[in-house]
Amino acid sequence: MRPKLASLSALRAFEAAARLSSFKLAANELSVSPTAVSHQIRALEESLSCLLFVRKTRGVDLSVEGKLLYTATRQGFDCIAEGIERIRTRKRSTVVLSATPAFTAKWLVPRMAAFQEVHPEIDLHIHASNQLADLQSGTIDLAIRYGHGSYSDLHSAWLLQAHFAPVASPQLKVRKHSDLIQHPLIHFDWHKAPPECLTWAGWARNAGISELDSSAGIRYSDESHAIQATIAGQGIALLSLELIKDEIAMGLLEANVTPIIEGLSYYLVRSALKPTSAAVAAVEVWLIQAASHD
Repeated sequence: MRPKLASLSALRAFEAAARLSSFKLAANELSVSPTAVSHQIRALEESLSCLLFVRKTRGVDLSVEGKLLYTATRQGFDCIAEGIERIRTRKRSTVVLSATPAFTAKWLVPRMAAFQEVHPEIDLHIHASNQLADLQSGTIDLAIRYGHGSYSDLHSAWLLQAHFAPVASPQLKVRKHSDLIQHPLIHFDWHKAPPECLTWAGWARNAGISELDSSAGIRYSDESHAIQATIAGQGIALLSLELIKDEIAMGLLEANVTPIIEGLSYYLVRSALKPTSAAVAAVEVWLIQAASHD
């Protein structure tokens, strides 16, 4: 059984006074009064039933017992300080993840606090871009892609199935097909040709609506801007429900009009030609688990 130790604050006061040969200097270092240091050391001496210092007019000297205790406390505090410094300066891991600006803003960003809580030792750098990431160059470790999941020289893991539907702000009161023609349509540019069913023209044919002018409306170059415009009530957009799940839950957007069209899927990909670090593997596992809860 471990023997009972003296008060840590008393040991700190003793170590400082022994090192500086002065109660006053120890008090200054510890930001307490000399009287407080004196009381702490007196209590320590009483608990040990011996004098630790020989009091003099202009300072203090260690007794034989004091020298023994000082050697032990100095080594102990040095060891604690070394451990703290090693924790502070330990090597951190950096992982770079590429995703589109829309996926970054609407899916990744809301989950980053949860990631940091689980993996505080990993610095996750998000590269938000619509450009296809080069996963073989060594600059980017992981990427999230929308597609079929079959990519040359890449390992892919399924994250989410995408579903698209007309979405609008509640203030527009879009409840049925005839409401669609009362408001502008919002479009965004896909950075490669989307499946035809995920355009307004394709959705209208699927819904059996002939009077909808699918080419008219407002166009944005980025999906995330189209989402913000829809929240602002500028019109109706055909959006991925997986990216606006939080906005629907908060009542900022509604998806009341059918049909809901199944799109492709979001995949997490990495190079199949390079070894995977422990940090990259940890990020991969965490993202797959996070997606499974959606």
